[in-house]
Amino acid sequence: MFTRRQALMGVATAGLLAAMPRMTAATAAEIDLSALPRQRVALVAPPFVHAHEQVATSGPRIIEYTMTIEEKTVVIDDEGTTLQGMTFNGSIPGPMMVVHQGDYVELTLVNPETNSLPHNIDFHAATGGLGGGALTLINPGEQTTLRFKATRTGTFVYHCAPEGAMIPWHVVSGMSGTIMVLPRDGLKDETGRPLHYDKVFYVGENDFYVPRDEEGNFKSYESPGEAYADTLPVMRGLIPTHVVFNGAKGALTGDNAMTSKVGETVLIVHSQANRDTRPHLIGGHGDYVWEEGKFDNPPRKDLETWFIRGGSAGAALYTFLQPGIYAYVNHNLIEAVELGATAHFVVEGEWNEDLMKQVAAPGPIPLN
Repeated sequence: MFTRRQALMGVATAGLLAAMPRMTAATAAEIDLSALPRQRVALVAPPFVHAHEQVATSGPRIIEYTMTIEEKTVVIDDEGTTLQGMTFNGSIPGPMMVVHQGDYVELTLVNPETNSLPHNIDFHAATGGLGGGALTLINPGEQTTLRFKATRTGTFVYHCAPEGAMIPWHVVSGMSGTIMVLPRDGLKDETGRPLHYDKVFYVGENDFYVPRDEEGNFKSYESPGEAYADTLPVMRGLIPTHVVFNGAKGALTGDNAMTSKVGETVLIVHSQANRDTRPHLIGGHGDYVWEEGKFDNPPRKDLETWFIRGGSAGAALYTFLQPGIYAYVNHNLIEAVELGATAHFVVEGEWNEDLMKQVAAPGPIPLN
């Protein structure tokens, strides 16, 4: 029988769900987790990250999260251009989750009746079922709970992946985020020496494709569905109208700049769910960089610019040595300056003239 659920989700996806293997009583007995402690964690909006241990002080846990999908209009630049955004928990990117290797992630995903589209979640950190996408596809007015074991360390993208052209459309409308799976004994350098960070910031990079009218002005829409037909050919052109950090041009500058102090070590987690990018900290470096985001691999050292592959997240550790405003950019400078991929760190502290000094102030060129 062709059901309303199939009509909303599409026959192909509904058929995929129907084909998924069912858990038997024997299987359930083999994965009895009743002895494991549970920890409920409240998610926070990027660039901030919920409190967590860098080194696990206990055995594996079941970490419980709840994330609500929100379709909403988002202003993405200082000219008032709007995007019919699709979001995890109301933010672009979605919140960053942090667990340790061996923990179980138990996510309750909620799709309120106020939304208009089916959604799901594909965890690149998970094993099986399209990363969870085949088990989490829900209509407006539904919720589901997925549990997976965090078996691999690193930073990993998650994103919405409903079906066909819906997948890139949902992703470039804002539906992506990151999960970080830390080693139970914390981060290490290439020799096994422990590494520690004082702060962690999550920068999610997004490429947006906003249609224009006949006069070249950006168009606005009342709903995601209304925007879809016009957005699809712009997406297929592969030329974004905006490339931004954390959902909008200027979202991480001015009053929203990330802050630190001289001597503090900051972990920067950077994701791009759709396109390659090249993060660069102007005036700083990547002391330790996991370009692929996988902590079982030794970090690269002293990088000026690092490479994040589309569909992945990477991490860079840096200790600030000078005060001032540091621009953090996608070093495709056209995208940084013209399209919006720029953030700022504001760092307090004492200036070190041994590292940099203006020997002579600007002045007229001597005639002889």
